[in-house]
Amino acid sequence: MNIITNLTSRVESITSSESLSKEQDFAWLRRGVVEVFPQSVDVNSESLERLLLTTNQPLRVKFGIDPTGTDIHLGHSIPVRKLRGFQDAGHTAVLIIGDFTARIGDPTGKSEVRRQLTEADVAQNAQTYLDQVRPILDFDTPGRLEVRYNSEWLSELNLEKILELLSTMTVGQMLAKEGFADRYKKENPIFIHEFLYPLMQGFDSVAVEADVELGGTDQKFNIAVGRDLQRHFGQKPQFGILLPILIGTDGVQKMSKSLGNYIGLAEHSGQKYQKLQGVPDHLLSQYFELLTDLPLDKLPENPRDRQTLLAWEVVKQYHGETAAQEAKVAAQSGGKEGAVPEFSLSSGVQQFPTKLAYILNVTGLCKSTGEGKRKIQEGGVRLDGDRITDADITFDSPAQLQGKVLQVGKNKFVRLV
Repeated sequence: MNIITNLTSRVESITSSESLSKEQDFAWLRRGVVEVFPQSVDVNSESLERLLLTTNQPLRVKFGIDPTGTDIHLGHSIPVRKLRGFQDAGHTAVLIIGDFTARIGDPTGKSEVRRQLTEADVAQNAQTYLDQVRPILDFDTPGRLEVRYNSEWLSELNLEKILELLSTMTVGQMLAKEGFADRYKKENPIFIHEFLYPLMQGFDSVAVEADVELGGTDQKFNIAVGRDLQRHFGQKPQFGILLPILIGTDGVQKMSKSLGNYIGLAEHSGQKYQKLQGVPDHLLSQYFELLTDLPLDKLPENPRDRQTLLAWEVVKQYHGETAAQEAKVAAQSGGKEGAVPEFSLSSGVQQFPTKLAYILNVTGLCKSTGEGKRKIQEGGVRLDGDRITDADITFDSPAQLQGKVLQVGKNKFVRLV
């Protein structure tokens, strides 16, 4: 990773022993970071490291996530893990659930307007997001975590305040945003409400008085807008920390559910272990750096041993050591399919089309078709890591289900074959 200059350069006025101590103190901060901005241009200008060394109170470190879907994958976990690093260093993590902004959708990287979600959709998604980041963040230590919903302040904005926000940016500045620029050149529609998104995300920083904001490399524009708005409202501008976009299990494109190259945080431990064991060799160093805390200079040299260690470490983080051990033993004894028991569709399902609720019954995951429907409605059923919410969902042929893992709750699952 290309770590920003101000995180690796030493302040000239510090002695060599103090410099070594500082190097050790901030190893957690530099790990996996692509850029911190603004950069320190000289020893007299402020840097994030200097602020961390001199502050006498916890910094407020913001990370926002819009609950636009039901699930989070390992790529989403990278800024959340960095947020945990700040918690462990004694600072306050401010996790913003974008329940208001999710109803617009971040236009970053999108070639067309995003579908606007209902309030009910967002509320349900938000709860699943919190459940999935719970193994990463410290929810228990007083003062270490604030969970805020940006509808708290954005829903209260009147037209006067909205006009004030709009007056801080020009159309030219907004069109400089990569996604907007591409869409404008291609004559794809850009709706006025989409221009509001960066301003609303930026206003989140004002509302929570953020000292630092975390985000992927595609979020630099939005984070910079937050700095501008803080300055406009008389606050000290936040620092931005940019983190890399994780490449998916195909080894080529960014991790994405739509591309099918993802590993979901909510996936069963055996399935997660199996996918991690298949991570391409050239991605292993990046996965270790971004998804674990293991020393990078002490990893096994053999790629297969690295894959096994990666699978063990990541599964242990989210499911515990016992589950990791079970997944490891099952993978060693059961081959590719690992710990997931199989259910034969040809012998167990009499005819297609058939409803998923019925399959839940015949597989033994639920005691009846009625219970299967209830479990689906409660959000407790997943198919290959995707939460199913339609109790009447029907499949026309076994081919649609072949090889997929059907899961109820955390501990009941089968692979459909």
